[in-house]
Amino acid sequence: MLSPRALARSRRLFSTTARRDADFTHAVIGGGVVGLAIARQLQARDGASTVLIEKHGSVGTETSSRNSEVIHAGLYYGPDTLKTELCLKGKKMLYSLCQQHDIPHRNCGKWIVAQNSEQMDALNNLHSFGSSMGVPTHFISKDEAARREPDVRAEAGVLESPTTGIIDSHGLMQYLQGSFEDLGGICAFHSIVSSITPLSSGSSGWEITTTSPSSSTSSERTTITADTLINSAGLAAIPISNMILPKERHKKPYYAKGSYFSYSSSRPKPSTLVYPAPIPGHGGLGTHLTFDLSGRVRFGPDLEWTDDPNDYTPNSSNLSLAIDDIQSYLPGIDRDAIDLDYVGIRPKLGKSSALVGKQFLDFWIRREEGFEGFVNLLGIESPGLTSCLAIAERVEGLLYR
Repeated sequence: MLSPRALARSRRLFSTTARRDADFTHAVIGGGVVGLAIARQLQARDGASTVLIEKHGSVGTETSSRNSEVIHAGLYYGPDTLKTELCLKGKKMLYSLCQQHDIPHRNCGKWIVAQNSEQMDALNNLHSFGSSMGVPTHFISKDEAARREPDVRAEAGVLESPTTGIIDSHGLMQYLQGSFEDLGGICAFHSIVSSITPLSSGSSGWEITTTSPSSSTSSERTTITADTLINSAGLAAIPISNMILPKERHKKPYYAKGSYFSYSSSRPKPSTLVYPAPIPGHGGLGTHLTFDLSGRVRFGPDLEWTDDPNDYTPNSSNLSLAIDDIQSYLPGIDRDAIDLDYVGIRPKLGKSSALVGKQFLDFWIRREEGFEGFVNLLGIESPGLTSCLAIAERVEGLLYR
């Protein structure tokens, strides 16, 4: 919760800078990696006063910390999409930030492997798209592939993506939070948004009321005002949006639950990430192999739909199929060493898994018509981690264009 002392301090420090004597110039809802990046970006503006409102007791406890921690190259999202634009820009920004501030990461690269002619066609399409967008990719000969990664099976071909990497997402979020607070930003933890009121459709600011998770009594409520409002609440973003927009503009939230699988054996252990070629008509990326900075191998995620955004119970029903998928490109895998690990849930705007085409679901990052000073971020799934710094710049541009 934003304590009365912290609120009073914010009013003393910032009341002269806010346009309408609001408590804050900016309120950002959601303390995941994207919300953190946005809050930091806005707090760096002259005279800014930003509050980051987070319902949990710390940052990044949901989607931001339950993913593959991959820095994506930007190959899968098609031309003229926000996902491609922000992934390509964000990738460069993220590598630069990590290098400047010693945030743990590794530019390990990725192999996309094909076992038949149909999958090879998919690799050719990815290569052509990468070339058109300035994303470096190149094919590896069968001899070179066997020499570099003898445990990986690729009957038809290998496409290498050298700009793919991995990152310590917790280290990144720790840096972003520290940078935000060093700039004078305030984190309001244990703060569940219970109501939002646009004052004169936002032209006179925004009134946000929060409650503590442990109580809904009036004594545990805090109400603040802000000049602008940014909804970056991740899994809760659509419910937050529906608090504000009229009923005819409401959306239904969809939650894509993905189980990840651990691997307890030391062999085989490739030195690069390995993804199966996208299967035409299936839309997904298959059960891919990633690892963390300690070298711990993991597979996944699979996909199932849930109505409960808090359903973090791993599901074993897809384990056998996932192992079959893994064994297609890693034939020497010890099937008994693969087991359930953890679960991540992605916020979706629909049930499509299409990577491109008519069913493709792009990021929703918009100023909502009829509401001044409100930027809405919906469906921020992969590549949200890679894109976080670029998303922050875009939000700032939407507010101050």
